[in-house]
Amino acid sequence: MNNYSRQRELILEEIRHTRTHPTAEEIYQKVNQKDPKISKSTVYRNINILVEQKAIIKITVPEGPDRFDYLHQPHHHAICEECGKVFDFEYSFPMKKLTKTIQEQTGVIVNQDGITIHGICTQCISKQ
Repeated sequence: MNNYSRQRELILEEIRHTRTHPTAEEIYQKVNQKDPKISKSTVYRNINILVEQKAIIKITVPEGPDRFDYLHQPHHHAICEECGKVFDFEYSFPMKKLTKTIQEQTGVIVNQDGITIHGICTQCISKQ
């Protein structure tokens, strides 16, 4: 296995073993502890490759850095608008009906099977 593949596998393992939906910077910090020779650009480039290969999921956070998820079973995300944390939740939406309604009302053809909800988490509420 060449160095490039080993580094990508190290990055994938880090994402696979965390449930916190880490940012690219957080992934770099963790991977760099295991392999101090790995560069930030290598980590970021490989994260993009893993997203393109659909090995991981990119979660776009409007007011913060993108976060990444490995969980491939059906689930949805709740994003805190204060701290940017992403939380998994499960709920059975009637997706076919929902996507049809969206298309009828907006003309947008939905190409994603997840729902993202925005709000404020309990930790941030308790700080207010």
